[in-house]
Amino acid sequence: MRKTPPKGFSVAHPYHHALSSVRKWGGQVDDYIRIHEWFDESKKITADFRHRALRHHAEGIFMAQAFFGSTIVLSTGRIIPTRWVGEQHVREDLGFIPSFGDWAKAIRPKRWMGRATKLIPDEALVVRDSQA
Repeated sequence: MRKTPPKGFSVAHPYHHALSSVRKWGGQVDDYIRIHEWFDESKKITADFRHRALRHHAEGIFMAQAFFGSTIVLSTGRIIPTRWVGEQHVREDLGFIPSFGDWAKAIRPKRWMGRATKLIPDEALVVRDSQA
């Protein structure tokens, strides 16, 4: 069984991912489209491949399950795990399912990422509040 779309078939839009789901498990595009749209919503933030760092990983798949429920009921009545749909989406886009750590390792740290301002100790806040 083919794990990726046929050669020459581009999977870059949620609709095409949904068509792939229909071929794999049956049902209709509408059975899957919301899950695939959710994975790609981060294109609103950055409209290139980097958007995938937000949800295209193992944790993102489990987030989808938490958001959409453990299973979905297809228009045919068949019940399938939501995770299957998430795994399919990520594999079609990346070829495998990375961890969030895989994405994080690819981020080149910048000075501003680790800079923190000095915080007021909690004890100072308690003293001020009690004096008021």
